[in-house]
Amino acid sequence: MSCPDCFKGAVLDGEPTGSIDSSTGAYFAAGPEGNTSRAVLLFTDIFGLGLKNPRILADNLAKHLECDVWVPDFFLGKAPVSPGYMKMPERPGQKISKLRFIWSILPRLPGLIRQRPSVVDLRFIEKLKSEKKYTRLGAVGYCFGGSMCVRFGGSGLLDSIVICHPGNFSQKDLDAISIPCSWACAEEDFTFSPETRANTEKCLKARQGKVNFVDYEFKDYKGTVHGFAARPNLEIPEVKEGFEQAFEQTVNWFDKTMPK
Repeated sequence: MSCPDCFKGAVLDGEPTGSIDSSTGAYFAAGPEGNTSRAVLLFTDIFGLGLKNPRILADNLAKHLECDVWVPDFFLGKAPVSPGYMKMPERPGQKISKLRFIWSILPRLPGLIRQRPSVVDLRFIEKLKSEKKYTRLGAVGYCFGGSMCVRFGGSGLLDSIVICHPGNFSQKDLDAISIPCSWACAEEDFTFSPETRANTEKCLKARQGKVNFVDYEFKDYKGTVHGFAARPNLEIPEVKEGFEQAFEQTVNWFDKTMPK
């Protein structure tokens, strides 16, 4: 399920420079030609590829990581929420009306249920690994995509994940994570509350000294709300700083856990 803050945000400046892969419908931002040492998947929020932000983020990641970046279209061109429905982000303490949110989400509920992360097809990842022969494959996810990263963290298909202000996920999925994970956390988040965030870190820390321990980190960004790493209002200094630092966090994590 999504949350009120999922319907807030701003469109990033610039235009995507990658392309749509004809065989998969995924957005492709190419790294250096012939590079197969690593690649990154970018899992979008519920706006999908209809919003240009994930495509611009993919282009920038490909440039900084010097590797291929793929943005799968898990909504098959029919994202539950259209970019035109976006609202501008708010600072912590400024909330959208819950009654307004309920009325807004009702028409989109069937699409959200149909495309909930637990039923998202894994065949795209399997196909990518089989055909492209990447040595290591990481994933970064935002909101809805962050929940997907948690769920795929125990699939055996990925080598490292970055989770930005995720939506809901189960304790079972958290316990199943078997790869390094980095978490970019908003100060105020409707779905990833301070309590949920604290429990998540506690569970990962409790693995220390055990066979299922994985490398992890949590970084918190003051003055931000859910969605800041994907749909930032760059006119707000705290949000701009949080967005840029979360991007840097993502690059540094993949360089650390999936070095070239």
